[in-house]
Amino acid sequence: MSFKVAFIGAGSIGFTRKLIQDLLTVPEFSDIEICLMDINSRNLEMVEKLIRKDLISNNRKNIKFATTTSRKEALQKARYILNVVRIGGLEAFRHDVEIPLKYGIDQCVGDTVCAGGIMYGQRVIPFMSDLCRDIKDLAEEDALLLNYSNPNAMVTWAAEASGVRVLGLCHGVQNGHLQLADALGLKPEELDYSCVGINHMTWYTRLEHKGHAYTKEELIDALENHEEYSRQEKVRIDILKRFGYYSTESNGHLSEYLPWYRKNKEEINKWISEDEWIHGRTAGYLNYCRERRNWFEEDFPRWLEEESPVYSEENRSVEHGSRIIEALETGRIYRGHFNVRNKGAIGNLPADAIVELPCYVDKSGIQTPLYGDLPDGPAALCQSNIAVQRLAVKAAQTGDIFLLKQAMLLDPLSGAMCTPAELDAMTHEMLLAAEEWLPQYAKAIHDLKEIIE
Repeated sequence: MSFKVAFIGAGSIGFTRKLIQDLLTVPEFSDIEICLMDINSRNLEMVEKLIRKDLISNNRKNIKFATTTSRKEALQKARYILNVVRIGGLEAFRHDVEIPLKYGIDQCVGDTVCAGGIMYGQRVIPFMSDLCRDIKDLAEEDALLLNYSNPNAMVTWAAEASGVRVLGLCHGVQNGHLQLADALGLKPEELDYSCVGINHMTWYTRLEHKGHAYTKEELIDALENHEEYSRQEKVRIDILKRFGYYSTESNGHLSEYLPWYRKNKEEINKWISEDEWIHGRTAGYLNYCRERRNWFEEDFPRWLEEESPVYSEENRSVEHGSRIIEALETGRIYRGHFNVRNKGAIGNLPADAIVELPCYVDKSGIQTPLYGDLPDGPAALCQSNIAVQRLAVKAAQTGDIFLLKQAMLLDPLSGAMCTPAELDAMTHEMLLAAEEWLPQYAKAIHDLKEIIE
């Protein structure tokens, strides 16, 4: 079978290479077309050399492979589009973290909600609107967009509103599953589970092994008696105790979606492990990215010399993308947790929200079963983030600074740390710092400059 897959933002070398490896483990995909697009020609050149090397090593001589800096060229007649962009790169990202920190908002990551995630969404959503317009004009009819870009729920929300068929994809559910299986002393395949909520705040509502359903108390005991997790996941364990369910996301991620754990240095030190940045260090992901800024350039010669990864099922990653495409093209059934418009699937979350829950894929399409209600506590935590997402998406689509400020006010951690006047000042500063990536705010930024002058 032959079809075209386009990667937008393909200069993320490690991730793109892994996704292509996953895709080409499928035997039927021996003559598909792959096109990589990125505006960074240097990164694109490096990833092209690595992929061509991998194709030769794995004897995939019939794969049609190309790279381009033109989005429209990449999308032409594509059946599947994988979006992995980060608008503004590290330069924009530092403003998402450093400016809020001046106002007392301490983030570990800053890519989902909180002040950083809200502003990140303002940069990505206009791009997503343009991308969806081009997909409708250039790609195959009913093409499928697989969105990996954060803030995933916001970006997927905007894409879905454009009328393009879209799924938001993340690996948080899979990684949490691996962690829980380890804590319970099981192999991953031995632990059956359901996980439901919103992206980066999804809840393991069912954990079973050979008919035994694990209780909250059993899970708390397993985590608190694990040498690493008892130290690294204090926020997640505390939320498990207080709300009854374990969340997918790392300690650092979860701590910034809530108003309680990052209020001052004393509290951060109480709840955050310094083992690795992901457990909650201040500006952890930003500093990690800075340290690895030249990673591609430095490691690229070694990667060219190393043996290529083998395209085999045992080397396939936990990422959903290739398995969704395989299911749609071959009919093999795949069950995964995707981000989709709710439409009543989770009864006590808003119908317009983007939720993450178990879905099924086969040749007939993507099926979203009706889950029912989330437990009340986790649902309330999700609601607080959904309200922020809705306002942030509308602000990004319209360039409405009034809505943007409301999103900042309602964000749990931002609202806990700042007065309304402080959040106004912070929002103004973040808009001015990111001006070049925010065309929809041109008038608002012009007006701000006049006031300042």
